[in-house]
Amino acid sequence: MKKFNSLFASLLLLVGILAGCGNQESNSNTNEQVELTISAAASLQESLEELQKNYEKEHSTIKITYNFGGSGALQQQISQGAPVDLFFSAAEDKFDELVSNGAIDQKQGTDLLANELVLVVPKKNEKHIQSFEDLKNADKIAIGTPETVPAGKYGVETLQNMDIWEELQSKVVYTKDVRQVLTYTETENVDAGIVYKTDALVSEKVDIVATAKEDTHTPIIYPVGVIKDSKHIKEAEDFYNYLQSDEALKVFKKYGFQGAH
Repeated sequence: MKKFNSLFASLLLLVGILAGCGNQESNSNTNEQVELTISAAASLQESLEELQKNYEKEHSTIKITYNFGGSGALQQQISQGAPVDLFFSAAEDKFDELVSNGAIDQKQGTDLLANELVLVVPKKNEKHIQSFEDLKNADKIAIGTPETVPAGKYGVETLQNMDIWEELQSKVVYTKDVRQVLTYTETENVDAGIVYKTDALVSEKVDIVATAKEDTHTPIIYPVGVIKDSKHIKEAEDFYNYLQSDEALKVFKKYGFQGAH
């Protein structure tokens, strides 16, 4: 009888240990860290980094990693299978390409922000550039590579529509993204650059001398959407919804963005 009791006690102990392990396992699964990778236009850097801090504070199991760059280059990476959860583009056409090839479900995408295109010069402004027309006085003008950098495409459109592109084309220095335009202008490697208003606002080393008229370029719209192949669809959708919240839009507006709607 004693032997049976001790065997029964051992079995109970074993069941208890197994049950404990099971609970531990389910608890660790619940608290497992999820890393979201977001490919975003370089012009969104400051606003998204602030939103990351706010979001991670509220969601302890989420870690957000950004891949900033030119929207065209990011779109190509995603098309080639780069593991990304969300895409935040500075151009509708780059975003639409991913919708067309099935990488993004149209229902899981929205036009979120709008921006303006501006002409910036270094603080010294030795060439006395005060308008787009004054670019004829420049030796070098920085513009993002139009094929991969939407700000560059909008910049070329603006100069073409103002009938000054042919005169200026030979002076253009192309860059990998809009932030490189800003850096070249800040460091006086060029006499002027064409960037988004939001980029110019984060720099104390450049002055905005002109804003492109809306009718000189394609509307500057920033769409965001969830990548269909995301391994963390639910978490990606949650962050996608957060980006559309009033709290997030206040942060975007602080950095000079406007709502797209």
